[in-house]
Amino acid sequence: MARIFITGSSDGLGLRSAQALTKRGHDVFLHARNSERAQDARAACPEAKDVFVADLSSTEETKSLAAQLNQTGPWDAIVHNAGLMNGVASVKGKEGLPALFAVNTLAPYTISSLVDPPPKRYVFVSSGMHHGGDPSLRNIERSGYSDTKLHNVLLAFWFARRLRDKGVLSNALNPGWVPTKMGGWSAPGDINAAIDTYVLLAEGSGPAEGKTGGFWYQTRARTSKGSGRETNYERSLDDEACQQKLIDTLARISGVAPP
Repeated sequence: MARIFITGSSDGLGLRSAQALTKRGHDVFLHARNSERAQDARAACPEAKDVFVADLSSTEETKSLAAQLNQTGPWDAIVHNAGLMNGVASVKGKEGLPALFAVNTLAPYTISSLVDPPPKRYVFVSSGMHHGGDPSLRNIERSGYSDTKLHNVLLAFWFARRLRDKGVLSNALNPGWVPTKMGGWSAPGDINAAIDTYVLLAEGSGPAEGKTGGFWYQTRARTSKGSGRETNYERSLDDEACQQKLIDTLARISGVAPP
């Protein structure tokens, strides 16, 4: 039985994966951005142990969430699932940062840098849309969705290298274009395969046992070779200098030093 925390788990894939993990006997802790959504999460997944409330578009609330995670840890897995996509281009968080950048990129960096001891496993949820992201990291605070999904892969790979000696596994997950509120109900992807991949990486089981620094799609680790939008990742993301540039930039913006 594992203790697992999933950000953005009041609906969508985060909720569906939480439900699957509780059915497998794990202690799952949910996250919602406000008390109303927390109530919805509890109703949808009553087997969950608790729901943390934090607006990840706020750097201060994200830091407070990390402090709460330290108080209630240690953790077996933290899944960085929370994400914004449409209709938020002009929305800003409490400290003035664009909400999409703060939630999708800065929050997973901040939490992963502040949770101590780190969990046994980190999962960073990306997307096939990361292929449209800009690896130059220019104007990062004005990132679009594709840029942030590229950042998630860079984060997964950097933390895999950084925390390898501590025995921490860190992987990126591409759920694919699946039928959810975010993806649209007519999306053609296999949502069950996506949930199976969440479970696999959160548990560190099956083909994911002992694996780190991978990009996973439909329960398999993929490579940067090939042309499949969903089944491979951008080769530039293997560049350790690019990974480090992202870390240095996020450390400067957040004021949070990496582990």
